[in-house]
Amino acid sequence: MKRRISLFAFLSVVIAFLVSPTIGYAKDTVVGTSVALTGKYARTGQEQLQGFQMWIEEVNARGGLLGQKVALVHYDDESKPETGAKLYEKLITDDKVDLLIGPYSSDVTMAASTVAEKHNFPMVSSGASSSEIWERGYKNTFGLYTLADLYMDQIIELAKSKGLKKIALIYENTAFPRGVAVGVKSKAKQLGMQIVFEEEYGKASTDFSSMIIKIKAKKADMVIGGSYLPDSTAFMRQAKENRLYAKIFAFAVGPGLPDFGANLGLDAEGVMGNTQWEPTLKLPGAKEFSDKYKAKYGHEPGYHAGGGYGAGYVLEAAVKKAGSTDRDKVRAALFALDTVNAFGRFKVDATGKQIGKPAYAVQWLGGERHIVLPVEAATAKVAYPFKDWGKR
Repeated sequence: MKRRISLFAFLSVVIAFLVSPTIGYAKDTVVGTSVALTGKYARTGQEQLQGFQMWIEEVNARGGLLGQKVALVHYDDESKPETGAKLYEKLITDDKVDLLIGPYSSDVTMAASTVAEKHNFPMVSSGASSSEIWERGYKNTFGLYTLADLYMDQIIELAKSKGLKKIALIYENTAFPRGVAVGVKSKAKQLGMQIVFEEEYGKASTDFSSMIIKIKAKKADMVIGGSYLPDSTAFMRQAKENRLYAKIFAFAVGPGLPDFGANLGLDAEGVMGNTQWEPTLKLPGAKEFSDKYKAKYGHEPGYHAGGGYGAGYVLEAAVKKAGSTDRDKVRAALFALDTVNAFGRFKVDATGKQIGKPAYAVQWLGGERHIVLPVEAATAKVAYPFKDWGKR
């Protein structure tokens, strides 16, 4: 069985290589990355890749990096940490890329960053936010995202201000959702609120009906999910089917994507979530990026596309500051950078953890995704409470 599993893993990587084009020229500056083009994170991975590609087009239009054309080498990591690790080993040792950008998801980033650390190769993490990534003593992983444990702070503070006390907390059993859950429990304790229900679920879970029945029995005031797009969408469908009501429903990742509203229609109305970025933020180049992206791909970019684009700009700023693609110089430049691009501020601490970028809460209102918190960045007021299914 062990041999069969190993053979399967090997074939998966071979297939990933075959379906992903390798681009490279002798004098190019080559940026390597893996993206989730299949598997659970395929939708977010595709958005992230499109952000990368828009940055590549723009940096080359500006004359490239240090006078050299920039090329992107990317492979499909299938949303799997083990595949991601193999691909980053290939990018570094076989493809001999000059620069690295990290994959999507905290789990795949955990695996990829271990490979980057082994080779002492600096990597801009473009789609991960679990604090655990930066608690291992590594010196080569540079975060772009606001940390997972801060995701729900503003929404829990809103709930507290409305007099809510009882929280039902559900989350996937992987690094990022667990990071969200740690933050929720910490904030709830700080504000004197009670976690009346807590349960993990598997990565492939799509049936939440038994969980929903238990949450109903606890009469929770609000439901918080440490989730991705497929699970948050499935949960809300089943919440409606089972007539689960709470005054606030809030999920990580899912509601921050256009697909959440497209998939759920009116049932998305009032659902809250988080975003790392929105086109409406007053950031240099944000509106221009959004307009170009919409013209190119036919829809507004979500924050995963913004993250891919922003990661490219951070890497570009670091190389320019270093005056070189030498790994030691780029690493030193990334630690020293304090810069703002279309995705937001980039500033890290001594571990490479992002400390300069704020979190934002979104809510689906009138068929659109709006920032509702913090107030200074809001494009709409919070709609409270969540409207009961029978009154819609």
